[in-house]
Amino acid sequence: MKKVLILTNHSYMLYQFRRELVQKLMEDCKVVLSMPYVGHESDFLAMGCQCIETEVDRRGINPVTDSRLLWKYLKILRKEKPDLVVTYSIKPNIYGGLSCSLLGIPYCANVQGLGTAFQKKGLAAFVTLLYKAAFHRVKTVFFENEENAAEFRSRNILSRDRQVILHGAGVNLEHYACRPYPKDGQIHFLYLGRIMREKGVEELFGAMRRLKEKYGEGVILDIVGFFEDEYREIVEELQEKQIAVFHGFQSETRPYYEAAHCVVLPSYHEGMSNVLLEASSCARPIITSDIPGCREAVEDGKTGYLCRVKDTDSLYQKMEQFLELTYEDKRQMGLMAREKMKTEFDKAEIVNETVRVIYEKI
Repeated sequence: MKKVLILTNHSYMLYQFRRELVQKLMEDCKVVLSMPYVGHESDFLAMGCQCIETEVDRRGINPVTDSRLLWKYLKILRKEKPDLVVTYSIKPNIYGGLSCSLLGIPYCANVQGLGTAFQKKGLAAFVTLLYKAAFHRVKTVFFENEENAAEFRSRNILSRDRQVILHGAGVNLEHYACRPYPKDGQIHFLYLGRIMREKGVEELFGAMRRLKEKYGEGVILDIVGFFEDEYREIVEELQEKQIAVFHGFQSETRPYYEAAHCVVLPSYHEGMSNVLLEASSCARPIITSDIPGCREAVEDGKTGYLCRVKDTDSLYQKMEQFLELTYEDKRQMGLMAREKMKTEFDKAEIVNETVRVIYEKI
């Protein structure tokens, strides 16, 4: 039996979005997971995976810490001797890729978005050099949208023949089932994600303040997710003024999708937003930024609306446009969103395509 080693930086996220892929691989392969233990590692063990706890500094750039990760990956690879390695997120992609290259082990990588690394000029040049070295011998790199793949081609990191573009991780249509649209009355907009600047929360909060002035109790924002400390006072103020309700982090998000009339994500950059896919699968309209990783999830004017990125006025206009729809138009928009997910983003089909490509490389 072949052995596949998966390197990632977050056990919780791997389980949330890739467990179906892991299950599919386990039908024909032994699967070993190297990851920080931040949730669901016991579920992976129960599935029959071998798990190796591996600390990864997800955000910092520290040469000493990153060198330790490289040596850790080399140690794991020498011990496990996998037939193929699959990596997720920037540090496993880079340091896992370098380790595989040094040891002559075939590997595939996943670029789930460009993140902040490519937004800052000096950092972008450094990360480009790292990716060029890490992907020198990579078999295949999976991307979640065409623009991200094109960025890697334009930087001469990777040729087109080693790129595969998927519809993100897809969405489990059964788990995120079509739900009845909530009753008319107070309209609930939902923001689900980390409360941070790059997700567009400043524009969202600005738009909601204006909507509250015009529509009063007719509109509310539900916020589900982690705090970035700088927004604590702002969120508390929004609650005091009855503009928003903060629900904190929730591991089970489906009840919040079900209660929402519309999901809003004015993000600055995404690989492929899982929140938008999940919301659409639950038959909820979405309002999101006209950027790669978001625009693919919506048909503007049919399943939701696209707004200009970093533009409070544009977001406000789209949210008001949604509010002015009839109840039936809102409901139909959600149903069309569900159909789009069934046609383009079925996780079962995306998993099968991913596994097919992986098996070609073993």
